[in-house]
Amino acid sequence: MSIQPDLDQGTWTHEAEPLAHTEYGTVSGIWEGPVAVWRSVPYAKAPAGPARFRLPEPPKPWEGVRDCAVFGEIAPQAMGAMVPVDSDLRMGEDCLWVNVWSPRPQPSDDEPRPVMVWLHGGAYCLGTAAQTIYNGRKLAEAGDVVVVTVNYRLGVLGFLDLSSFGDQFTPNLGLHDQLAALAWVRDNIAAFGGDPDNVTVFGESSGAGCVTALLTAPAADGLFHKAIAQSPPATTVFGQERAAVVAQRYLELLELGAGETDRLLELPVEQLVEVGAVLLDEVPTKEPGRLAAAPVVDGNLLPAYPIDRFQQGLSHRVPLLIGSNKDEASLFRVLKSPIMPVTPDAVNAMLQDVAASHPEMSPERIAEITSAYPDLTKIRGALAMSTDAAFRMPAAWVAEGHAQHSPTWKYRFDYATPMLKAARVGAGHATELPYVFGNFGTLNHDPTFWLGGRKVSLAVSGRMQRRWLAFAEHGVPAALDGSKHWPRYLPADRTTLLIDTIDRVVDNPDAELHTAWGDHAVGFS
Repeated sequence: MSIQPDLDQGTWTHEAEPLAHTEYGTVSGIWEGPVAVWRSVPYAKAPAGPARFRLPEPPKPWEGVRDCAVFGEIAPQAMGAMVPVDSDLRMGEDCLWVNVWSPRPQPSDDEPRPVMVWLHGGAYCLGTAAQTIYNGRKLAEAGDVVVVTVNYRLGVLGFLDLSSFGDQFTPNLGLHDQLAALAWVRDNIAAFGGDPDNVTVFGESSGAGCVTALLTAPAADGLFHKAIAQSPPATTVFGQERAAVVAQRYLELLELGAGETDRLLELPVEQLVEVGAVLLDEVPTKEPGRLAAAPVVDGNLLPAYPIDRFQQGLSHRVPLLIGSNKDEASLFRVLKSPIMPVTPDAVNAMLQDVAASHPEMSPERIAEITSAYPDLTKIRGALAMSTDAAFRMPAAWVAEGHAQHSPTWKYRFDYATPMLKAARVGAGHATELPYVFGNFGTLNHDPTFWLGGRKVSLAVSGRMQRRWLAFAEHGVPAALDGSKHWPRYLPADRTTLLIDTIDRVVDNPDAELHTAWGDHAVGFS
């Protein structure tokens, strides 16, 4: 006997296919074992043509049942080795959608489930919620939660501020898309069994940078109730002057004159992305440590630099779980990516840029920072400096500010399999992702376990998932399985959970770095 959808209760199920009733129409998904999944459910209209650089608008309602079994178009981007995307996925401007995973309702269910909303990473210009690593089935099943993954505009379409060219261009469109998706979750997730009053937003890398930005955005107030930021580049946010310089360079690369900016609304999106890829490589190559596309202080969505808002105690009053990986920069060296400076020369150039963009910093202060890296003339020292400048210290500064008023927990992910250690990746950037989602590759195709370590890795993953899930449900990352107690982070003792083969709780594990860098955030503006 099938249970028909109950519109009053917001429950759903169907013998053959899961159905959910959103405010725009009914959507059908598919079963993946005991979990239902709906792929590419629209939360906004396709931002194409005149709307290409405009705020997201609600989708047009539909009649009948919309099939949401397969992925739709992913955000236009320059495909590359940096972010592995399945070759059968197609790019297009109809890319504003979410995926939803929800466990099968049980007869005993009388409460909606906690909701976890994922913002993927990719240096603000790459990636998609359709990547296999972000399949939410195992997380949803392990924690009896509803998992939502968000697709949003990227690169020149989402994070290149062209507003200096006129009112037809809106800055921070990627963040606006995420706000629209969170509003969709608030208004529709009950139809999928989720609790709109218990939403955790979580993300990694630039997705975590979006999380830290949204934590300081007035418009995000009330749209989520907890936040997790994994390796956030929280200080990589630009001012409008800097953004205008990059936008002008983009116009030059497109060979457009000052009076031809309206052509950006008409050119093939493939051309915009192709030329954008040149810009996205050019900026970090010429100015190590900088990105071409990133959130911008626009005076509206972001009224000030997020890191300043954190340090002034102006972030939203929600529990926060935040941290970084021990060897963040190693992955960029292996992939030969220009996104991060990983050579002594590049790090030197980055330091000179920091000094130039922070005239209030004395030469003594710069010298104090560099003194923490005695191997700065070698790759090892350069990788350490890059890791700390981009991720570790920004995460620490955010934690220091947020802990002034809200429960905050800080971690450092130190675990690496024997193969990743041998490859000199260690606990590199993004290596924690399979542990959070539980999505390890098969033994035959994933080199992670070529030298063993699968059993230990599964145990590490289980502990991380239980902590993340407990945080999403209760606002406290306490795994009720005998795991090490994880005290809150307070600036006085900087208690941090070191995630490894055996978890450890350590006070101020990066004390020397805090002494060298100081309490005042240093970033790229």
